[in-house]
Amino acid sequence: MDILSDTLAALRTGRPSVVRTDAQAPWGVRFQPVAGAGFHVVVEGRCFLLPVGGDPTPLGPGDVVFLRRGTGHAICDAVTSEPVAFEPERVDTSSPVGRFTVEGDGARSVLVCGAYHLDIDRPHPLLGDLPEVVHLPAGPGRHPALRSAVDQLCAEIHRPRPGSDAVVTALVDLLLLYILRSWYDELPGERTRGWASALDDPLIAPALRAIHDDPAHPWTVESLGSRAGLSRAAFARRFTTVVGEPPLSYLTTWRMAVAARMLRDTADSLSAVAGNAGYTSEFAFAKAFKRHFGAPPGAYRRERRTASASRAAPG
Repeated sequence: MDILSDTLAALRTGRPSVVRTDAQAPWGVRFQPVAGAGFHVVVEGRCFLLPVGGDPTPLGPGDVVFLRRGTGHAICDAVTSEPVAFEPERVDTSSPVGRFTVEGDGARSVLVCGAYHLDIDRPHPLLGDLPEVVHLPAGPGRHPALRSAVDQLCAEIHRPRPGSDAVVTALVDLLLLYILRSWYDELPGERTRGWASALDDPLIAPALRAIHDDPAHPWTVESLGSRAGLSRAAFARRFTTVVGEPPLSYLTTWRMAVAARMLRDTADSLSAVAGNAGYTSEFAFAKAFKRHFGAPPGAYRRERRTASASRAAPG
């Protein structure tokens, strides 16, 4: 099981959206918070990312910015420019691609701006491990796979062709993986803590794979520790140190993520969802789910489907 891909699939609550933004100086764009994560790719020109309460970050052609919590922010050609609200128009009502233009008389900038709709009610350690803003500057030889995905995405948005909607959606999904990989690659080699480091930890990674392969299995600290070749106490200490929470706590976190995905994406009965999450009692599952998400499974399913339908509506 590819743990990173599996985790991203569980956290997604809808397909990503992407907007081509054309602006001429002086310009500024104000982005409202989104339920998930946001990203920007600078295709042409130079500008500044202005996070709320943070210092301006200069951006140049080819730079990629990822905002893990989709917090409100602005992007401007100069820190003194007055931003306007980001209100894009869709290319058509069924397309994931939109357009936004800011008129002006000065230098032109082109950006690709997008959002990943993720379940952030109870953040997975994958997101909690990331900084608020991930800035990946362009540079010769840096992150070639990410650069290739960015080039292909820009080409499809610049000149749409038959099938571009499917290609853009796939590329934006791919972009998220490459952003995370690029950030992981830039971490210090001696880093020994955090979910990212756990993926390569020779003792913890086998236990993580076991949990992701079969979350319904009645795992214990002892049985997970046996995957690492460690005693119960030694495994619990190492897992907690590296991942940031005890083994059975992470098991519950992942089981709830699996259950939430099934509630959002399938019509399976609550008993089937409970069984896939490792619960033999529907009542015990509902109690655990409400404790984790703050809402019972049925209410969660209705709320998420309503939200998904709202995002899919034209506008």
